[in-house]
Amino acid sequence: MSSNQNTSARKRVSSIRTRLAWQRIRMKIGTHFWQYIFMMIILTLVWLAAREYYAGGVPFVKGQRDIVVTPYEGHIDSFPKLVDVCAGLRYEVVDTAGKVVVSELIFYPLLFIATFSSGLFLLRVIGDLISYPGQLRRIKKLFRPLDEIAQKAEEIYRLDLSEDKYHLIEEKITSLEPTEEAKLSFGDEDLMGIETAMNSLLARIRESNRQQARFVNDASHELRTPIAVIEGYANMLARWGREDEKVLDESITAIRNESSHMKHLVEQLLFLARGDAGRTVLNPVRCDLCELMQTVYEESLMIDEQHIYKYSCPVDPVYVMADEGLLKQAVRILVDNAAKYTKEKDEILLSVGGVPGGEVYLQVQDTGIGMKESDVEHMFERFYRSDEARSFGGTGLGLSIAKWIIDRHKGHFEITSREELGTRIKIVLDADRMMPQSETICAVTD
Repeated sequence: MSSNQNTSARKRVSSIRTRLAWQRIRMKIGTHFWQYIFMMIILTLVWLAAREYYAGGVPFVKGQRDIVVTPYEGHIDSFPKLVDVCAGLRYEVVDTAGKVVVSELIFYPLLFIATFSSGLFLLRVIGDLISYPGQLRRIKKLFRPLDEIAQKAEEIYRLDLSEDKYHLIEEKITSLEPTEEAKLSFGDEDLMGIETAMNSLLARIRESNRQQARFVNDASHELRTPIAVIEGYANMLARWGREDEKVLDESITAIRNESSHMKHLVEQLLFLARGDAGRTVLNPVRCDLCELMQTVYEESLMIDEQHIYKYSCPVDPVYVMADEGLLKQAVRILVDNAAKYTKEKDEILLSVGGVPGGEVYLQVQDTGIGMKESDVEHMFERFYRSDEARSFGGTGLGLSIAKWIIDRHKGHFEITSREELGTRIKIVLDADRMMPQSETICAVTD
């Protein structure tokens, strides 16, 4: 890229900024123009209404309203004569009895209103024009990331690399071994920036490949078990199921359970796959966390009679901007996990509240088996289940889905867990407004 081309490109960018700044100024002036036209109309109507009020009181005079043109002798062939004609314009109101109640010369009052409004409009226009440098600075600030990208691209283009260095880069990339530790090393100071960038890219690619491989391996392992069970019972049905009703009932029950488990697993896998591909779109609305948790609490009471559920929330509503359906799904995952690892007739506590800094939380606390500190670090990994949790069943994907949902809401988890005492998981989100100062809590218990 030549110097003249660079200069021309910079001039084009500068011209775009200038045009954008002037466009914003023209838009503001246009908005102010229509505002003052509207103000002139309102002032005129207010003045005429005031004249009628003083003439007839309230209610205003009932009758006919007209603009009366006073007859003018002669021809209107000059501007002073036109002014004389306009000066004779009258606003007249004739009541139902035929009496002229209001008769006002309107030219000079309207001229005063127009002059007053035009003066204000002119002042606003001057203010808009004075604000041009500020508008240009804001446009430049918006363009700054693009300028930086263009500057970096220009620096790369200007990088003076000899043919030998191009061959060196090609040779090193071609000879790179497909191992986890392999890195590019050119041994050339001029290529240090390229070397660092490419090694960083290689590290991200390898990490992505590792995650994909682990995900595929874990998914195939999880699907292999229900498929094997279904296949085994299908073979039993083929051999003995026609004659033995006990084998038939057992096989149908097992196949139904395993197919349901597999369906649930596939739905979770599809949810995560759609989320990773960016096809899951959030629809944020202003929702009350107290109402959301109240719904989850009532559903839990209805579908799970084996545990004691308790619920507490502030008296005042707690609002956030969130996708209500997805947020409710994340809370249900936490409640399902709590029920899974809590003994029958033990308590599960649901609560809503606020934390310092304008944040709010949804909390699920159980009195179950708890987790080791080492397990807490990995609990949101896909298909991860601790040794103690494996005997309770499940897919190991629920908490991964919950984390994906909360990450998309710019929230985070706070987890406290002790073995044999239970686990407390808190979803922390930014509040839509500051929490109220009231500390009064309303409690609903089973």
